[in-house]
Amino acid sequence: MRVLVIQGPNLNMLGHRDPRIYGTMTLEQIHQNMKVFAKQNNLELDFFQSNFEGEIIDKIQECVGSDYVGIIMNPGAYSHTSVAIADAVVGAGVPVIEVHLSNIHAREDYRKTTYTGAVSAGVITGFGAFGYHMAVIAMLQILSEIQAMRQAQAAQSGAINPQNSQDHKNDLKENKHDLKAEIKNEKKDK
Repeated sequence: MRVLVIQGPNLNMLGHRDPRIYGTMTLEQIHQNMKVFAKQNNLELDFFQSNFEGEIIDKIQECVGSDYVGIIMNPGAYSHTSVAIADAVVGAGVPVIEVHLSNIHAREDYRKTTYTGAVSAGVITGFGAFGYHMAVIAMLQILSEIQAMRQAQAAQSGAINPQNSQDHKNDLKENKHDLKAEIKNEKKDK
């Protein structure tokens, strides 16, 4: 299973950019930690970072009809401003988990609204680099639930399938006919 990790503007500056807020780990270090944990859980991660809104939208749209089963995304400041990225998330056709290193609810008022988070499966905020680890765990859980739901639907549609129902009726008729023949033979033997 493949999951796309999208990093938005200024995240390429992690490790240098205001360590009090964003921590000291670089983006590469975060990605390396994610890879190790994902591999242990049979998940393959692909990484993409851009400072440009349109490139992020294009990357999200690439998931449609692809073998990506989900997206983990930190849209950075675009989460607070981009209806266009939010629209792309809605059309992605896969679950999206949004991650923020800092607690956006403890910062400036304009950061408390996240257009992209409002249309994502969930938002992880304020746990620093560990938030990405949490996002991989959350994605594994969501994918597991989706798989279980699909299996239940398949089982249910198989039980309701008219052909299966007709086959079941035919089996009952045959069993009934066989039972009558056995009873008839037993009476002859006596």
